[in-house]
Amino acid sequence: MPKQKTHSGAKKRFKATSNGLYKSGKSGKSHILTKKTPKRKRNLRSGGYVDQTKTNEMKRLLPYQ
Repeated sequence: MPKQKTHSGAKKRFKATSNGLYKSGKSGKSHILTKKTPKRKRNLRSGGYVDQTKTNEMKRLLPYQ
């Protein structure tokens, strides 16, 4: 049986943690920042976790992590 392929877009954006969650950055912080409040931009700096309902999808995209 052939090897599974890792999704190259997902491997750049997500990282698996030891307890089975997936870390990711937040979207919406690259441009059109003038209309966003300082509080909103500050909260975009910190990373987040992928929702647990998407865990099976993440395991399919990143089979070797």
